[in-house]
This record gives sequence, structure tokens and C-alpha cells, in this order.
Amino acid sequence: MEHITLLLAIVIVTALVFDFTNGFHDTANAMATTISTGALRPKTAVAMSAVLNLVGAFLSVEVAKTISGGIINEDGLRTEVIFAALVGAILWNLLTWLVGLPSSSSHALFGGLIGAAVMSAGWSSVNGGTVVTKVLLPAVAAPIVAGLAALLATRLTYRIGGKIRNDAQEKATAKGYRAGQIASAGLVSLAHGTNDAQKTMGIITLALVTSGVLHPGSNPPVWVIVCAGTAIALGTYLGGWRIIRTMGSGLTDLKPPQGFAAQTSAATVILASSHLGFSLSTTQSCSGAVMGAGLGRQGGVVRWSTATRMFVAWGLTLPAAGLVGAGAELLTKQGTWGVVVVAALLVVGSGAIWLVSRRKPVGHGDVAPTGVAAESPGVVTTAIAAVSPPLTAAQAAAQDLKTTIPAPAGTTQDPARPATV
Repeated sequence: MEHITLLLAIVIVTALVFDFTNGFHDTANAMATTISTGALRPKTAVAMSAVLNLVGAFLSVEVAKTISGGIINEDGLRTEVIFAALVGAILWNLLTWLVGLPSSSSHALFGGLIGAAVMSAGWSSVNGGTVVTKVLLPAVAAPIVAGLAALLATRLTYRIGGKIRNDAQEKATAKGYRAGQIASAGLVSLAHGTNDAQKTMGIITLALVTSGVLHPGSNPPVWVIVCAGTAIALGTYLGGWRIIRTMGSGLTDLKPPQGFAAQTSAATVILASSHLGFSLSTTQSCSGAVMGAGLGRQGGVVRWSTATRMFVAWGLTLPAAGLVGAGAELLTKQGTWGVVVVAALLVVGSGAIWLVSRRKPVGHGDVAPTGVAAESPGVVTTAIAAVSPPLTAAQAAAQDLKTTIPAPAGTTQDPARPATV
């Protein structure tokens, strides 16, 4: 009994560590576009996101119930399985953070959980129908729906902005969009806490059920909600600057109207899914919205080389975390020494990734959208541009599209201010 109690404590602490990594891994979802457009300073943005993540954790438990009693059959499940699953999720989170890729913390958790459960009790331990309807289908649909919504919202925004006639109106509109970005970023942060913090709540609740502390089907206790919300808020406050840099300027160059459209679209999709109990990836929803907003502006370019790397990471997340979770569970099945070895491997692996990250540290001063190499339009961008109506003069002015021309010969001109039309 003492071993089970100690193991349960280890699992709870490991779950909160995963929640912490989820926070700094997914900060970019809410604040990357707000930072890249200058609507908020980096540290202010992550502090605001952290507070709203904590608040969002108290708004719902539907996603937590999906995880604690939907994906994996609770009957006969060992607590060690939860521990092994968390090891796979944490290591994948840290690895993708190291390379600056916005992969899905949610799918890392699901992959680790599925892999460990299959290694422990076979495929019958996984509820395939729930995995398909509440994990896989939302994973495909969420970025597409969010992307299309952001594309249409961006087009509509610029169409309305095309009616601007003078500089005063343009400045007032830009100020309004920045205020809208702050509000929509807050909504995404709230949605992130509502959706992602619940995943850790569900895992801890599942561990309590497997240890006999709670009855199957129980809601997360209040102390679990408080701990999970606090852990994800602390992780968010640290700021995942590597992924913020990728999301803010690595995928596309965003202006305030696009940032507002992207964040509003993503928040709508995330909150709707949380209400329905769909445990989708907030990362995929926000990334899809950013790309949709990039395609929605006439002349906007999505950097498909970065997007391709991101798509590959999305596809690898479930199987990679699953394999690590299965390997960890294979060790924990050997007894106490196996659990100790897995814990040691987690600490050593996490420490090694952190040491490698210190070779080229990325801080809040490195997330500005300057210095990003230009990329030619891809097939998708070109196809969308081909079916789009040409810009009017007013719309071009609203998008700050200026054509730089060389100064006439013999004309003296400040080289820092090229002539524009």
C-alpha cells in the first residue's frame, strides 16, 4: 500500500510537470500574433495569458471527463501506466520546444497514454470509437475550420478597411484592431486554460481512480483543478519564446487585422470544442488560424517550408509519444526498479534537452518579426491570389502595400527612406 501511495504521488507530480511544459509550450497559441504585431509587449502578453489560463481551468470539466473515463478503459488499469504515458508526453513536448515547432501537447499526452495502455493490457484497453470521434476527427477538422474562418474573417476585415479615406481613420482603425487583438488573445488564453488544463486534470483523476481513491466516472476534485490551473499558468508565464518566434513570424507576416481575425477564429473553435467535450489541439487550431489569416491578406505569403516541418511534427506526435510511452511501460512492468529507471531516464532526458537549448538561448527580445527570410509564394498562395479580385487603391492603402522604386539619377535622397508610391 505504501508503494502505491508513493507511486500515486510521483504520478501526480509528473502530471503537473507535464502541465507546466504544456503551459510554456503552448503560450504561442494565444500570444504569438499579439506580440508579433506589437499589440502587447512580450512579458506583458505572457503574464496576461498566465492569469487567464488559470481562470479558464475553472470553467469546465467536460474535457477532463473525456480523458479520465473515455479514451482508456479504467478497469484493471495500473497507476504505472499513467506514469509511463506522462513520460512519453513530456519528452516529446520538450523535444519539439527545443526545435521551435508548435506541435500538439494534447496529442503527445494521448499518444503516450494509448501506447502505455496497449503495452500494459493490449488494444482492448483503448476505446477506439472515442479516440476517433473525440481525438482524431477534431485533429483533422480543427485546423481546417479555424483556417477557413480566419481566411474569410481577414478578407472581410480588409474589405471593410478598404473604405478608409484618410490617415486619421487609418490610425484609429489600427488602434481599434490592436485593442481587438488584446481582447481576442485573452479569449484564446481563457480557451486554452479551459481545454488544456483539463487534460492534466483528467490524467490525475484517472490516476486517482486506478489507485482506488476515487470511484470511476468521478469529476476532478477541487484541489486537482487548482493544482492543474496553477501549473499551466506558471508554465505560460515563463513564455515558450522559441515557439512564439515560429508562430509569430516564422509562418507568415501578420498585421493587426490579421492577428485579430486569427485569434478570434481560433478561440471560437476551441471554446466550442471544450463545450462539446472534444479534446482537440489548441496548437493546431491556432496554427491553422494563423495560416488562414496569412492567406487572407492580398499579397500575404505563408512560409510553407516552416509549415511543412510543422505538419510533419503533427503527424509524428501521436506515434512518437506512443512509442516512448510503450517503452516506459515495458520498464515499469518489471517492478519498482523499472519505475526508478523510467524516472531517472525522464530526468536525464529533460536535463539533456535543457542543456542543448542553452547553446542558443531564445528570450523575449528574440521574438520580433525582423530578420525572417523572405519566401516566394507557394502553390496554395498563388491559387488563392488567382481567384481573388484585384485590390482597389483604398484597399491597398489599408494594407500598407507600398511599392519601392529607385530614386531618379542625380536626386539626393536619404538612403534610409526609399521613395514610395
